[in-house]
Amino acid sequence: MNIPITSFPRIVIIGGGFAGIALARKLSKQEVQVVLLDKHNYHNFQPLLYQVSTGGLEPDSIAYPIRKILKDFPNFYFRLANVEEIDTQRNCVITDIGKLKFDYLVVASGSETNYFGNSEIEKNSMAMKTIPQALNLRSLILENFEAALLTSDLNERNALMNFVIVGGGPTGVELAGALAEIKKGILPKDYPDLDTRMVQINIIQSSDCILKGMSDKASQKAEDFLEKLEVNIWKNVRVTNYDGKTVITNTDLTFETATVVWAAGVKGATIKGLDADEFITKGNRILVNEFNQVKGVKHIFAIGDIACMESDEFPNGLPMMAQPAIQQGHQLGDNMLRLIEEKPMRPFKYKDKGAMATIGRNKAVVDLPKFKFQGVFAWYVWMFVHLFFLIGFRNRMVVFINWVYNYVRFDREARLIIRPFKKKLKS
Repeated sequence: MNIPITSFPRIVIIGGGFAGIALARKLSKQEVQVVLLDKHNYHNFQPLLYQVSTGGLEPDSIAYPIRKILKDFPNFYFRLANVEEIDTQRNCVITDIGKLKFDYLVVASGSETNYFGNSEIEKNSMAMKTIPQALNLRSLILENFEAALLTSDLNERNALMNFVIVGGGPTGVELAGALAEIKKGILPKDYPDLDTRMVQINIIQSSDCILKGMSDKASQKAEDFLEKLEVNIWKNVRVTNYDGKTVITNTDLTFETATVVWAAGVKGATIKGLDADEFITKGNRILVNEFNQVKGVKHIFAIGDIACMESDEFPNGLPMMAQPAIQQGHQLGDNMLRLIEEKPMRPFKYKDKGAMATIGRNKAVVDLPKFKFQGVFAWYVWMFVHLFFLIGFRNRMVVFINWVYNYVRFDREARLIIRPFKKKLKS
């Protein structure tokens, strides 16, 4: 990999997400050598992926080069690599570009879509965890409307304009709201010769409420907002199969649709070598102690979505969201320096800063530790927080200008089929 040999301890970080970047920044000017490995050369701001999928933003607005983030930091090295295995005995990571020894390893590989073992749903539905997946979904949505114009088969046309989102968490709710805004303000102008009133947007939620984990008031208000946008919400319904044409549920409900977006859950993106039962716990996550150490391996750590830190307050581990990942990255940076200096490490304590979700134009719900509010003010708070956490001045400006333009013109100009997407249906 052409990483220089140094007298400084070598810390290898796997993953350039929120946790990995936070840790790298914390260690950036210390007397350690930091090597960050990721299969992409950019950091992806996942909370705004749904806006790429629905034409509100271009992908370069929410992505930022990893090398640029850490370009001024001494003793930092980035390598574009896919980590294939971790050799815990030889302190070595094995990648598609070679092997690398480490003194300390931090796994921040994040999460991936959880299909709960259903291979047919995995093959035929759309995920939205990465920028390529978001672009695929954008292309498919637009291609469906183009195809709906051409077909004379009413059932086929309805299926092309029927969207099913599985999962009523923040991702599903925000995507549904964005699609509803497109139906209301954009499709009638783009497709005047198509009866866009036939567009159906459905959220299927397995529990009795959407935005589970937020307050009851936030959940109910989000449901009210979505219903005003003519989004159909199906609660206490679980999807059991999707063959590319028909959604089967555990009830009498079925949906004929060409587009299913799977937002029903995530699981840890484990790596061979740390995927044995002795390391893995609920949600396919790596079990760690209060210092983010992988249990049984003192020189290997895990942070972010991949890490499961169990406690009385969080028996299933911390929420798989950006804030716990960022906080763990910062804390581990301090702890690793203390460990190198042979000082006792400090246990991690999560500070819950709240949760939020937007449901289209002027509509959002915000749960803060001491305040809970909904509506227009919550929408402004949501925008400010997301702009603040975007990396790079250019990205903040581009996203802000796009939001202002889209708000004033009621438009989404990134409705481009740059890379056509064709579903490979099971025969």
